[in-house]
Amino acid sequence: MLTAIDERDLRAATDEAEWALRVDLAAAYRLVALFGWDDLIFTHLTARVPGPEHHFLINPYGMGFDEITASSLVKIGLDGQPVGESPYPVNPAGFVIHSAVHAAREDAQCVMHTHSLNGIAVSAQREGLLPISQQSLFVLAALGYHDYEGVALNDAEKPRLVEDLGRNTFLMLRNHGLLTAAGSIADAFLAMYIFEAACAIQVRALAGSRELLRIPEPILAGIQAQAAQVTRGLGGALAWPALLRRLQRRNPGYDR
Repeated sequence: MLTAIDERDLRAATDEAEWALRVDLAAAYRLVALFGWDDLIFTHLTARVPGPEHHFLINPYGMGFDEITASSLVKIGLDGQPVGESPYPVNPAGFVIHSAVHAAREDAQCVMHTHSLNGIAVSAQREGLLPISQQSLFVLAALGYHDYEGVALNDAEKPRLVEDLGRNTFLMLRNHGLLTAAGSIADAFLAMYIFEAACAIQVRALAGSRELLRIPEPILAGIQAQAAQVTRGLGGALAWPALLRRLQRRNPGYDR
């Protein structure tokens, strides 16, 4: 872990916009752990650092999501190399997936990728996500699919991943997990919460061994306008303060 002196030095050398981003991303990592979506140390959340340099923040490889702090996040460029000094390495598989999305989507300030059990279970089902819950409709309105090509270490996979994501918020990585891309950390987290909930509902519904009632297509067509109404047009920003308060009660210290 970084020492207290290192943390203070980094804080003093970091502008307000980047520090605020670091605090929110560290909180998102701890919330992923709190909700049980983490896979030990093997998935990633990234955020684009404000400015023209195309730098982004990613987790230090080997640190549990529940112990990540604002100062421990690693800043890297699209070439995968750390910007400045860091005592921590970066997972190359995380770099391949996230750098592909950040390079292609200027609007994607935050990209989240999980290996949750429910998400992988649904990603392995041929039909993918089914329109059987309100949560599933929010996802289906902006969902892409990407076929499994092995552990994401090959740069040649990037164009196919980007094409499959398109302009969507949600991407189901077949046999692999879930991904969300959004204009803020709060929006990406809310999207992942809904995505994970839709998958959990589907796994439970299929386990009930009863005929499933699918939501009619005309309802799906109008779901995006309804989603904006429910969140008052604020998206994740509406829920984010309450999530931070919950995290402060359960696992404080992320803002160091």
